[in-house]
Amino acid sequence: MPENGLLQVASPYTVDETVNRLESILAERGVRMFALIDHSGEAAKIGMKMRPTKLVIFGSPKGGTPVMVAAPTLAIDLPLKALVWEDEGGKVWVSYNSPEYLQQRHGVPEDLIKNIGVAGALVAKAVE
Repeated sequence: MPENGLLQVASPYTVDETVNRLESILAERGVRMFALIDHSGEAAKIGMKMRPTKLVIFGSPKGGTPVMVAAPTLAIDLPLKALVWEDEGGKVWVSYNSPEYLQQRHGVPEDLIKNIGVAGALVAKAVE
């Protein structure tokens, strides 16, 4: 794991297709999508160019709340996030925080790490 805790998975799909796949998987699994932030779309609105970049914010209050009760500062990193972006070569990536990084950063109790460890499985499913 990199020191900054950022994990990255390549996607064979476009940014939009990857986001759509992730949204479908979240819905199938009963995980709530709280927001979709279209960074590149917002940049275009003010006349600036940016490669396709979208942030999906998702989670489950049932899973996240106990972790935030045990480690209150974790609330700055929850809900979970997946950044779907295109690099300068046109390759699409999904970046997210590793659960181990979040555990270390906020002192999450070992028995609750599973509550914040779902991002990897959801991202893996979205890019398969």
